[in-house]
Amino acid sequence: MNFIKELDGGFSVIENLKVSGAREGKYGVTIIVSPNSTASAVFTSNKVVAAPVKYTQNVLKKGIISAVFVNSGNANCFTGQQGFKDCETLVELVSKDLKIPKDEIAISSTGVIGREMPIDIISKVAYESLSKLGNDPENSLAAAKAIMTTDTFPKECALEVTLTSGETVRIAGITKGSGMIAPNMGTMLSFIVTNAVIPADEIKKALKASANISFNMIVVDGDESTNDTCLMMANGASGVEVVKNGKIDSNFQEALDYLCIDLAKKMARDGEGATKFIEANVCNARNDEDARLAAKSIISSSLFKSAVFGGDPNWGRIVSAIGYSGCDLNPDIVTISIADDTDDVDLVKNGEILAFEDTPYLERAEKIMQSKNITVNIDMDLGDGEATAWGCDLTYDYVKINAEYTT
Repeated sequence: MNFIKELDGGFSVIENLKVSGAREGKYGVTIIVSPNSTASAVFTSNKVVAAPVKYTQNVLKKGIISAVFVNSGNANCFTGQQGFKDCETLVELVSKDLKIPKDEIAISSTGVIGREMPIDIISKVAYESLSKLGNDPENSLAAAKAIMTTDTFPKECALEVTLTSGETVRIAGITKGSGMIAPNMGTMLSFIVTNAVIPADEIKKALKASANISFNMIVVDGDESTNDTCLMMANGASGVEVVKNGKIDSNFQEALDYLCIDLAKKMARDGEGATKFIEANVCNARNDEDARLAAKSIISSSLFKSAVFGGDPNWGRIVSAIGYSGCDLNPDIVTISIADDTDDVDLVKNGEILAFEDTPYLERAEKIMQSKNITVNIDMDLGDGEATAWGCDLTYDYVKINAEYTT
């Protein structure tokens, strides 16, 4: 994809955009300002929905977002009417400071569920963040850091894409998430801005397509959050339209896919307590949906994730995970292999078991399982469906982090 160029600097590569981030202890506030941007978002499918998600869903009905307020340390979820009042308080704070209409300000939160928002602390950090708004790489990095909870590193990505017309536009995004990560998005917040011109309804289509092959294909622990939000804004600063004759430019869609997959993989790699990164590729499934089921089932399996942590090439757990995924499977023709950055070995070839005890296949598999990056490749030999999912191992530290999360 020579039409996609990776850039340094995160949000700073987008003109007419200012961002900031500030923290006080576990509480952080990120502000994103991109005036008069068309916008849309995808959200959690959890039936318990946080107040800021409902608030932002209502704001997005207008299709225009000029600023986004994001806080970490408190999810503002299961907080009753007070949760909505706190959303209004924080939005009003931003509205007065930036002189932006309240109905153009989105809000998002991440942190502990079921605790009232410490509004005095969050407000204090918000004013500090507002005072630091800028468009330098340092501003983008600060914004990415301020929304972190149990994340161990900030996550950002920026791209320049050459459209099929030869014109160029840019896309940048930040995300957070390392626990409560499961299919249908996880405890993740992601904010994407492009300088392209895109109507809000077209953003929704493009973002949903990208989320389905990225954020919806990562698993850390199988739990799904109440606050998941992926919001995309188009400020039109480039003057370049990416939707022509009712169809979005294919290069732009691929670039958006690339950006979302990059951010999703960073979340999977940063899973709580993780020591290893897992990629599961399924090809030749009955259809794409079957491939998705199989790939997600592999990286969701607590037994397989534990085996990866222990360096145990227990491929029987892979077979079992595919078998209960709901996809079509013929054990007599399936091929299973694992790989790292230097080796690739078949464990089962066209239904024939190769990795018996004391075979060179199993010995190579044992070495591969010691690596930091492990890839599982499945050839179902049933059709042309394909999918990829990402995850991480399940470790002692994951239990420790979540045993002490609210204390």
